[in-house]
Amino acid sequence: MLIVGGGGSHDFNRWYKEADAATLERDGLAKVTYTDDPSQITSLLPDTDVLLLANNQPIKDPAARNAIFAHVDAGKGLVLAHAAIWYNWKDWPEYNARMVGGGSKSHEKYGPFTVTLQGKHPVTRKVPKTFTLDDELYHFNADPAAAKITVLAQSTNDKGVSHPAVFIVENAKARIVGLALGHDEKSHELAAYQALLRNAVKWAGRR
Repeated sequence: MLIVGGGGSHDFNRWYKEADAATLERDGLAKVTYTDDPSQITSLLPDTDVLLLANNQPIKDPAARNAIFAHVDAGKGLVLAHAAIWYNWKDWPEYNARMVGGGSKSHEKYGPFTVTLQGKHPVTRKVPKTFTLDDELYHFNADPAAAKITVLAQSTNDKGVSHPAVFIVENAKARIVGLALGHDEKSHELAAYQALLRNAVKWAGRR
């Protein structure tokens, strides 16, 4: 699989290149390649079964954008982690419409909130029905005009503010998972997060 990181406000090398890659390679689940260079996406994707986007840096090259869509159109897996579910690119609305089903434009102040599963799904297998962590509670909102999403887990703060924490995006050809959690060690070192990440990659990678 390929993890694409890079951008601002997060330590992509520490938490995606190192921590998440180790989580995904544990017990031989995946062989991970990481890059924070968007120019490498086009050359790396042909050998990739699951693409994990975590970046909030620009992907300006039309060839790279087309390669991401072609990856999904070929029925290969896509996991959108934390910063990748943001409305990052005003000049690329098709990304949020087709791949994300909406997006985030803001988040709660970093701090504790509760994640609660919504029913059963392979992505939430062996994850506690409710758990608490410190993170950025993303204000993710589905776009009624975009691809439909199914919420698998909700994040709720102590004031009752709730938004999707884990969701799948409807696509006729591929399996797409959105994971809003993941700011720092409070997520990446948490067993529940690691289980969600591994489950997401397993499920997205099945054709």
